[in-house]
Amino acid sequence: MALKEALAATPSGNVGLMGAEVTQQALEAGTLDEIVIAVIPVLLGRGIPLFGDIDHHVTLERTRVVPGENGVTHLFYYVVR
Repeated sequence: MALKEALAATPSGNVGLMGAEVTQQALEAGTLDEIVIAVIPVLLGRGIPLFGDIDHHVTLERTRVVPGENGVTHLFYYVVR
């Protein structure tokens, strides 16, 4: 519901999502076009796996890798349909 409202409210048609559960829901609904993952050299040990509850095969195509400050690496993937 919130995703539909956000899409309707933006002229560009682009909405950014954050968090494992909402990302999984968007993948399941087929509404996710791109995934950006920030890899940071810190192990936290807890949390919700980003792709833990996906029950079908999802093909991702890497489009960019962007190094950032303090060891962060931004990985950009297109969701192949």
